[in-house]
Amino acid sequence: MPALITYETPVQADWVDYNGHLRDAFYLLIFSYATDAFMDRIGLDSDNRSTSGHSLFTLECHLNYLHEVKLGTPVWVQSQVVGFDRKRLHLYHSLHRAGFDEALAASEQMLLHVDLAGPRSAPFAADTVERLQAIVDDQRDLPAPTYIGQVIGLP
Repeated sequence: MPALITYETPVQADWVDYNGHLRDAFYLLIFSYATDAFMDRIGLDSDNRSTSGHSLFTLECHLNYLHEVKLGTPVWVQSQVVGFDRKRLHLYHSLHRAGFDEALAASEQMLLHVDLAGPRSAPFAADTVERLQAIVDDQRDLPAPTYIGQVIGLP
């Protein structure tokens, strides 16, 4: 399966620092937009949220800054489902640009399906599970994500 591209954008002027590099926070913004697009893909779009009262909340996020990204650079996010259970989704995003084979950044995320009335965790609907499983099946031959399950610490 080709990569699942969930978000594309050029790096905006107000996203860069005094060195002309993408600021730390805006890597996460780009990955957040990719998560929103992924939610749309699995049926958790704004119409579904309004009707069902369910959404995804981010429980944990790990972000690896791998290469500099400069003003105006067109970038895209590739997303991979690492796994899911009744209520949680383990998602991996990587940031890319044309002409450069390595990821520019990577984000590993644990998301929780939530009933907003509580708020409290809630099982995914059957159609969402089907969409997630279809993506997992399509991505079966992709290599395991590189920057996953890492721990921060000094030796």
